[in-house]
Amino acid sequence: CIVLGHLLEENRWMNESITALLIGLATGVVMLLISNGKSSHLLVFSEDLFFIYLLPPIIFNAGFQVKKKQFFRNFVTIMLFGAIGTVVSCTVITLGVTQFFKKLDIGTFDLGDYLAIGAIFAATDSVCTLQVLNRDETPLLYSLVFGEGVVNDATSVVVFNAIQSFDLTHLNHEAAFRLLGNFFYLFLLSTLLGVATGLISAYVIKKLYFGRHSTDREVALMMLMAYLSYMLAELSDLSGILTVFFCGIVMSHYTWHNVTESSRITTKHAFATLSFL
Repeated sequence: CIVLGHLLEENRWMNESITALLIGLATGVVMLLISNGKSSHLLVFSEDLFFIYLLPPIIFNAGFQVKKKQFFRNFVTIMLFGAIGTVVSCTVITLGVTQFFKKLDIGTFDLGDYLAIGAIFAATDSVCTLQVLNRDETPLLYSLVFGEGVVNDATSVVVFNAIQSFDLTHLNHEAAFRLLGNFFYLFLLSTLLGVATGLISAYVIKKLYFGRHSTDREVALMMLMAYLSYMLAELSDLSGILTVFFCGIVMSHYTWHNVTESSRITTKHAFATLSFL
């Protein structure tokens, strides 16, 4: 995948994401043919593996490498696309599936189920789009699509969690306002937790001289503090994605400048490599 993706880098129709999809598809077909169409144990994908080990490095690196000036300059636009746009999308999908499922007659669903489907389908992934765009040639477009992608994912998770924690059988104006309040509560608290963890890591490295002459300790501390923010968010039923993203932004602005030169180079490449893998 890496070799083909690199060779096809200049190709107009192919890129690394499409190469990965095609290789994955071909591998799956080969496995099914070998196992005579039976579901192979190799095809079982653990959601715990994904959410606990694979997702945090990707989102953290996204925050760590983001062009902060572009991101915060267009913050209102990104929030409109990512947060308000996702809520609108969720509402439209919910109304659509409500009518569609009634016509299909596939069983009884309550309002919470329809809203959950809306929240799940409103989470659009912008990874393939970002592969096509060039960060240096179209910085504004890249910044908007990237920011919308991260905020959209986080908003969908927060909306889904808010729906799950409410009794939607007796929906009235009061319950709707409580749902909205719960959404903002989760959103703000997740962001604040990420910022706080990032600031604590900067303070620890600067004031306590943690491993001042040891690149290994500094890099390990940064990695573990980032992972701590994600785990704390998950344990507190907040959005781990939003928390670790803002932790990455704060760490790249404060913590990164408090470590030694060798640690700066190491962390930049280590986080990027982990995310890429």
